[in-house]
Amino acid sequence: MSFEQASLLILLLAMLILFSLDRIRIEVVSIAGLLAGYALGLYPADRIFTGFASPVVITVVEILLIVQVLARARLFDSLAARFAAARPSDFTVIAGTSALAGFMSIFMNNIGAFAITLPVALRLGTVLTIPRRQFVMPVSFAALLGGLVSLIGTPANLLVSDALAKATGTGFRFFDFAFVGLPVAIAGILLIALRVQRLFPEPDETPATISPAARRIVVERRIPDVSPLIGARLSDCPARFAIKPYALIRDDNFAFGPHDQLVIEPGDVLLAEGADATFADLAATQALTADAHALGLQPDFTRIEAVVMPESTLVGSRVRSLEVFHSRGVAVTALSMRAPRIEGRFLDLQLSIGDILMLEGRRAAIAEGLEESECLPLASTAPAEPALFSWRPFALFACGVAASAAGLRPDVAFAGVVLVLALLNHLNIRQAMADLNWPIIIMLAAMIPIGQAVASTGAAETIAGWLSLVVPIIHPLIGIALILFLAMALTPFVNNATVAIVLTPIALEFARAGRHPPDAYLIAVAAGASLDFLTPFGHHNNTLAMGIGGYRFGDFLRAGWPLAVTSYGLALLLTALFWL
Repeated sequence: MSFEQASLLILLLAMLILFSLDRIRIEVVSIAGLLAGYALGLYPADRIFTGFASPVVITVVEILLIVQVLARARLFDSLAARFAAARPSDFTVIAGTSALAGFMSIFMNNIGAFAITLPVALRLGTVLTIPRRQFVMPVSFAALLGGLVSLIGTPANLLVSDALAKATGTGFRFFDFAFVGLPVAIAGILLIALRVQRLFPEPDETPATISPAARRIVVERRIPDVSPLIGARLSDCPARFAIKPYALIRDDNFAFGPHDQLVIEPGDVLLAEGADATFADLAATQALTADAHALGLQPDFTRIEAVVMPESTLVGSRVRSLEVFHSRGVAVTALSMRAPRIEGRFLDLQLSIGDILMLEGRRAAIAEGLEESECLPLASTAPAEPALFSWRPFALFACGVAASAAGLRPDVAFAGVVLVLALLNHLNIRQAMADLNWPIIIMLAAMIPIGQAVASTGAAETIAGWLSLVVPIIHPLIGIALILFLAMALTPFVNNATVAIVLTPIALEFARAGRHPPDAYLIAVAAGASLDFLTPFGHHNNTLAMGIGGYRFGDFLRAGWPLAVTSYGLALLLTALFWL
């Protein structure tokens, strides 16, 4: 093995570990890896930033711009109302909503499909009293499954098509992925819709509840003079009051000492974590009180939950720095966090993707803050104002899809859609560009030269040679089965675009060594990279679903493993049937 090959493999391994740990922002890891690759001599200076000009990256940017317009149009609100009025069975509602997410994901990125469909699902769940936990995970999984069907369904499909075009001169057509992806998507949606009813039968607290009782939140609350917590030690709180204390603040200073020695006094402020229902009960009994909000008596005062989306400007910010809300008189009263890191007081908490904010203030002020910060509202105590619907953005997008399916390059087709949307004032390009999910775009662009180095340095040939010692890749079905397994094994821990970039050169080398058609191997890479059902952190959709649905890590394993096994077997069978 040469120095370039060894250094490239070490670099890739280090980046994959950092991606999976999620401790450093993905764009920082990507740029650092990109520059490290140049320093190691893996590619020349004129190829460092070629990824930013890649048709794959340009197409992803265009789709994200278009999705911003489609998300505001709220096409399916009226359909949801009619669906609810028909009062179908719970399975029909869950499967139908999931199918809607899957259908949307065929023509846009997974996160966009999830964000557009989720409000519809939550509204149906409230009206039909279906537990939220039976809705959110199927919608997330369905958005991933729908991406299997078309060229633009996920960046992984665009990446493998681009690699095939460079290797053979012709990439995949728009719906070539559907031969495998469509049956897998249909089977997966039906399976998860059946399974969640058995796994999560518990009803929400009330038909109009904002959040499931199981969701845990972090709050900072004051101890009133009549509180039953007075005289209790912090170590008593988990057993007696079902809350986990983090800090006790007295006279604006931290009370230091072991929890079994700190005694709660009137006027203290408690920073604690627990179920939202528990804090509601403690508030009802005057055990804990929140500082009164100045707008509480205003006629348009409301309480709203919102989830921090991947493209949100709040990612990485602390509560005290959320001027987008503070400047409008909106209070952040609680946080539901995937992995709370308590350092200091409530205002010092740092936001991550999938965290849920509990907001109080004037409805108009909250709506403005959410739009500016790119957060997704989940529910409120008052009905939302009806949104105006325009059919033109959807018609223009359909024209772009049709042009791409007819053979026009996707980046050219959707550039035309973006242009017309801007000319018709449906899209403000300057503002929309600022609202893009830039960390994902930067990661994708930075990883492309590194992925190309896997082939140019001979690392793909070396890895394929090692794997050929383990499995007889001379048989195409065995080689495809191995590639599909590797993709599915990596994608729960690393985003699907990175999986596709890393495995595509290896898959092409498998095909070359065995003299097999590369199409089948690349279809396996694309499918496996999107079959991510086992963890809440492999894909942003699952991260969001965990926070919104109040799931635990084990819930994804319980719900996802039958879906993963079924999808693997069906994808392998269909790949062999249509592509070998």
